[in-house]
Amino acid sequence: MADASDMRIGDRHIGQRHEPYVIAEIGVNHDGSAQRAMELVDVARQAGADAIKLQFFEAHRLLSGASRLAEYQKRAGAGDPHEMLRRLELPIEALRRIAGCAAESGLHPIVTVFSDEMVEAALSVEWAAFKTASTDIINRPLLEALAATGRPMLISTGAATLNELRQAVQWLGDHCFALLQCVTAYPTPDESAHLAGMRALQAVASVPVGYSDHTTSVDTGALAVAAGACILEKHITYDRKANGPDHAMSLEPAQFDRYVRLARRAHAMLGRSSKQVIPIEQEVRQASRQSIVATRTLKSGHVIARPDLTIKRPGTGIEPWRIDEVVGRRLRRTVEVDSPIVESDLEAVSINDAEDVAPLGTLTSREGS
Repeated sequence: MADASDMRIGDRHIGQRHEPYVIAEIGVNHDGSAQRAMELVDVARQAGADAIKLQFFEAHRLLSGASRLAEYQKRAGAGDPHEMLRRLELPIEALRRIAGCAAESGLHPIVTVFSDEMVEAALSVEWAAFKTASTDIINRPLLEALAATGRPMLISTGAATLNELRQAVQWLGDHCFALLQCVTAYPTPDESAHLAGMRALQAVASVPVGYSDHTTSVDTGALAVAAGACILEKHITYDRKANGPDHAMSLEPAQFDRYVRLARRAHAMLGRSSKQVIPIEQEVRQASRQSIVATRTLKSGHVIARPDLTIKRPGTGIEPWRIDEVVGRRLRRTVEVDSPIVESDLEAVSINDAEDVAPLGTLTSREGS
């Protein structure tokens, strides 16, 4: 049964009790080529990702005349923001083919839409979910337009204040969405990864939280899962040295494959959130715990005194913390020296004494002693 913080994308349940939902972010690493994007879909499939993510934008809608390049974009060789984005645009027809390719490969196609005027066009493709970029946490028209589609949403929260985050959550209301911790730095150095930020997201809304990863390390996803992420988003590329704004912070195929495997391993190692005895512990628990043991052969009818008792392995007898309750009890049969004492060795407590003696465990026979 799903808890309040579970959600679904397609046929996949997402939440703390499920394997991390891994999104391979193709983004603009296709360099404007639909064929390159489909090759990256295959990389994601082979690595065992759950979804791929694309971006749907038009430079003239997204950028005003006052737009400028970020420093990481300049380092990647871009000279003009309008020219850079025009080169990386993919028309809706190309996105439809790529999304279809992903779906045929068993991957959920997800898209980031950057302009509310483009939501209607985006709906012509069978996207499994929509995503918003960190920079759009304050873009109420876009958030509400995407929420109105009824499809699940992933909300990145990089460079957002808690008040901005609370405001966005209020706008989204009871819509199905998840929050992704993110650091808006490309690439993000390890010391700035801020995985603990997911705790703040969990305090804001009872929804799944995840990590949109801009580091260059293959183990960050596993660390994020250990810190509470049930969704991971990571850029993939065919070559980190390729010319483009996001290639340098992305993972190449072999690296992404390892990233996914480490994240899945981290989830398997987490286990359940409650503290309990799990089946693999039972044998050692019984063999290595200690219980109450007779220091000498005690005959049937003997009233037990403290010198008659010691504490040794295995844990098949009465628990050591009950030793004072055993003292003064009468044996109903003989117990050999160095044998654990079990409840069935003792005569029943009389009604007059019952209020003063706590029940003695659950062992009722000498089996296994």
